[in-house]
Formats: sequence, C-alpha cells, structure tokens
Amino acid sequence: MIYQVYVRSFADSDGDGVGDLPGVRSRLPYIAALGADAIWLNPFYPSPQADAGYDVSDYRDVDPRFGTLADFDGLVADAHAAGLRVIVDLVPNHTSSQHPWFQAALASPRGSRERSRYLFREGRGPDGSEPPNNWLSVFGGPAWTRVPDGQWYLNLFDSAQPDLDWTSEEVRAEFDSILRFWLDRGADGFRIDVAHGLAKDPALPDISSDYVAAGPAGVGHPHWDQDEVHEVYRRWRRIADSYPGERAFVGEVWVHTTEQLARYLRPDELQTAFNFNLLLAPWDAAAMRDAIDASIGALTPVGAAPTWVLSNHDVTRHVTRYGGGEAGIHRARAAALMVFALPGGAYVYQGEELGLEEVLDLPDALRQDPTFRRTAGAEIGRDGCRVPIPWSGDAPPFGFGPGSGEPWLPQPAHWKDLTAEREAADPDSMLALYRAALALRRESPALGDGTLTWLDSPPGVLTFRRSADFTCVVNLSADPVPISGEILLSSGPIPGTELPPDTAAWLAT
Repeated sequence: MIYQVYVRSFADSDGDGVGDLPGVRSRLPYIAALGADAIWLNPFYPSPQADAGYDVSDYRDVDPRFGTLADFDGLVADAHAAGLRVIVDLVPNHTSSQHPWFQAALASPRGSRERSRYLFREGRGPDGSEPPNNWLSVFGGPAWTRVPDGQWYLNLFDSAQPDLDWTSEEVRAEFDSILRFWLDRGADGFRIDVAHGLAKDPALPDISSDYVAAGPAGVGHPHWDQDEVHEVYRRWRRIADSYPGERAFVGEVWVHTTEQLARYLRPDELQTAFNFNLLLAPWDAAAMRDAIDASIGALTPVGAAPTWVLSNHDVTRHVTRYGGGEAGIHRARAAALMVFALPGGAYVYQGEELGLEEVLDLPDALRQDPTFRRTAGAEIGRDGCRVPIPWSGDAPPFGFGPGSGEPWLPQPAHWKDLTAEREAADPDSMLALYRAALALRRESPALGDGTLTWLDSPPGVLTFRRSADFTCVVNLSADPVPISGEILLSSGPIPGTELPPDTAAWLAT
C-alpha cells in the first residue's frame, strides 16, 4: 500500500499555514502505523504555484515554503528506517513559465534552440492572430498562448505551464539527468504526471468531433497516448534498472481502454500505472465488477499487477462520490475492504483513512485551482479534496501546525469528530478499520499478489475468493444477504448471519 502525501495539506512544521517536508517527516510514524509500504509525495519543487506545484521552475531543488534538500534527505533517511519507500512526483509534460528554459525561449527568436525545447508555432489567419489549431486546455479555454512577437506556445493545462517538445533530444537528456539526481538522493521511484501526454502528433491537427465524442483519452487523440511516448519510458526504465533496490515507476495514465493502459506496462516500460476504472465506477456491483475484470484481464498478459485507487488530489473524495453523509461513509468503508482484498497494489490518499469528505463550500476568494479561474467559476476545481487534514483538538487548525494559525484552506468545524487523535482511540472508526485491514493484508498470504475467483452471488453483491480459505463479500444491494464462514473483518456490524447493505466482510471459509 502506497500512501499519498499532498505535502501542502499534510502537516505544517513552522506555522505558516502550509504543509512542508519537516511536517511530513514528523508524521512518518503515523503512516508506518497505518500499514503503508511507501509514501508518494506530491510536488515540492520550486514553483510559482500556479497549479499547486505542477508548474515546476527547478526540478533539482525544494521550494523554500516546503523546506530544503537537507529536509528531503532527512525524510528519506527516516522513511527508510521505518520501512517506507519514497516515491517523488515527476512533471515531464510541461514546465513552469518561470523555468529558466522558458524565460530563455521568450527572449530568443523564432527557430532558436531555446524555442525548440517547447512547442512554439505560427498562428493561423492572415495575420497569425488565431491559434495554430483548436486544441483546448484541460483547465478550460484554448490550449495556446500568444507571445509578443506573434508566435503561440502550447499549454495543455494553464498558460503558466508550457508544454515541452519531447522530440527534442535536449529535453530527453535533461530528464535523464533529473531522474538520476533524485535516484542518487535515495528516491525509490517516481509517479509520472500526465504520463500519457508527452508525445504529440507532429502535424498538430485539429481535434475532430470523433475525438471529442471519445472523451479526453479517446483512441487516436492527437495529443494523448501517442505511440512515441513509449520510447521515453523504455529509456527511463533502463535508467531505473541501473540502480539497486528495484526503483519503480507509477504512471498517471488516463486512457480510453485497459488495453491501452497495458501498453505502458510492458516488461521494459513502467512497472505500474494508476487504474482509474474502479475510481470512476459508480456504487454499483456490475460496474465495479466490470472495472475489476477489465483491469486484471488487460494487465495479466503483460505481467503487470493492477494498482487500485479510490481517491487522489485530482478527484472528489469517494465518501462524497458514494453519496455523502452516513451512506457515503458506509460505502467508503466497504470499498476499502474490497480494494484491500483485490490482487495487486493499492493507493490511499491522505485523509481517506479518516473518512474525510469533499469540502464543497470553500470561499471563492480562497480557491487556488486554475480550473476555477479559467472557467470563471463554472467548475469549482479540486481544492475541496485538498483541504489540510485534521490531526487533533476540537477546533481548526486541528493540529495541522503549531499554534492556531489558519491553514491555506479552511477546515470544516465538524472535522473535530474526524481527527486522527480521536479516531485512533475509537475501535469502530474508519482509521481503526484501515489499520486492521492493512495489518491482516500484510499477514495473509492470500492477499496481495495472486489470482481472484468470482463466486455466485445474489444481484447487487460481489463475492470473490482469493484462496481456499479467504473470501470477500461486498453487498452493494438494498437488502441484507446471507453469508457463512468465520468473519475476519467487516466494514460494519453484522447482526446474525446476514450482511447488511453497503457493507463488506472478509471471511475465513
């Protein structure tokens, strides 16, 4: 299990309202006690923070608001001593517009080496005043920004995030060096941001209505999932394999089918990739089974283990997605037992082990997601899943930092019932469930790698066996269902021999 640490919202060591690496370091015992095998750190590099650090201005340092390189080194040392590996976030699709390379590009003429590192193009129309094509930004609006000399540069996200040109050998060599820099400092692997997006169709064609209908990762899309991207990962894999200790990659790969996903996980490419099929599935037995089957079926032929995730820093927290309130909590508890019983690896996003929901009522003035700005508030963005987590106490900031300073996003007052301190003392809490499930998962030879066998179930119920003596049952229906066997762990009370709705159980059978 890999625990995702959104650094700015995890723990604040100096009272400035922003989480930092020393704060993460101080909470490593909590992560280890939860049962994690590794941590994934969201970007902590120097950045203007136009997109929460995914606009990197220096790939070989730590932003002063998050600490120093010495703090990173100390965190890695402590994590390794606690048996935790460390995965750092890598952002290769684009840099910050404040990166020295891009500043040099702006100061250089058309056709220069400096501009060749990015995707600068002439505009359309008689005076070049129209964008080179009709591509749109993921964050809203056009994907092109014009510079004073009349050329345009591609930014598939924010205008402060110019896309790199991965046909440039200089770009490829630079990221070889960046990988080695962090591997040499003890990083155990990398999470690759927008891993499906580095290569673009060199013709830069307009997006047709067919692509639009297929969604953002449709087959044949001109700037997602291009064949040339696999050359990059084969090159990176050779670098990682040259280091001891099984250094690994996990790709953020948003693609249309699991067959497309499997291509990134061939033996000479990435070891793992996030599986978003299950995350996107509604609370429905058939939809979840289809997502599980499709993922396992596509990855088995390439020898890759599935990687399951329910929430992360880019999506609405799953307590809210599953209905919110008591229903959302019950379903989230059941989903956790289901995921931890599936073959492969699992990611836990900080705070989900506390049962945190999406914070929907943040003041507009405090929202920082560029999606909110670029859509003029039509889309509220991702700030609601990034609110700093509650550690202790009865009032904000709930032990997030020293003193009573306000964190960068306000926490709801009712989170006093969801602090790590309070839940650690409650044997029926979400935190207690996660700890118990992960302890059993670590101890049980039936879990982790291996096969899954579906068993006959009533409509709305998922039942699968992981070994001759371990079965997981998840009741997504509206009615209780009979179960048999010794209950090893359940997501909620089980009166008698019937599993209530929105409940899961691990059985010794």
